[in-house]
Amino acid sequence: MHLNPYGEDAVNLAADLANRRPTSADELADRCRAAGLTPERPVTADDLDRALAALNAWEEIVDAAGEQERADLLNRMLAETAAFPRLTSHAGTGWHLHYRDAQQPLGSVLFTLFAVGTALHLAGRGMHRLGRCEVIECDTAFADTSRTGRQRYCSQRCANRDAVRRHRAQAAVT
Repeated sequence: MHLNPYGEDAVNLAADLANRRPTSADELADRCRAAGLTPERPVTADDLDRALAALNAWEEIVDAAGEQERADLLNRMLAETAAFPRLTSHAGTGWHLHYRDAQQPLGSVLFTLFAVGTALHLAGRGMHRLGRCEVIECDTAFADTSRTGRQRYCSQRCANRDAVRRHRAQAAVT
């Protein structure tokens, strides 16, 4: 998976995996491949455990009360993943940066990818660009990659559901 300048791919993968947690190493590997991240080694139960720990840490960042708390939590996650960036080319993808040591197990790769990708996303687009859906019965986490930076819902479906609810409430008043 390439990290774009805003970390969009990594932060979207974190949101996808956080909202529907993988239950096996095979599922984790399949979902990473579907997102464009090819594991370099066999995926194990330890990778699943490390990925779930990364998702727990990432969700704390999503739920942070303010920018400073979000930055502090993300800095802790980044400190745990510290490695020198390195230029690499594999599988015909062209030259790009990896923010991790070579030949890391998938769980460690995901921890680093989520930390660095989220840092790039927030630094590049704004510290407010993570959130949870505003529909009361939905707690889906999302990374705001919208052009305007004002995303309030996890999906168009939830946005429509809330609009209908507001319309019906307004109609009931009149």
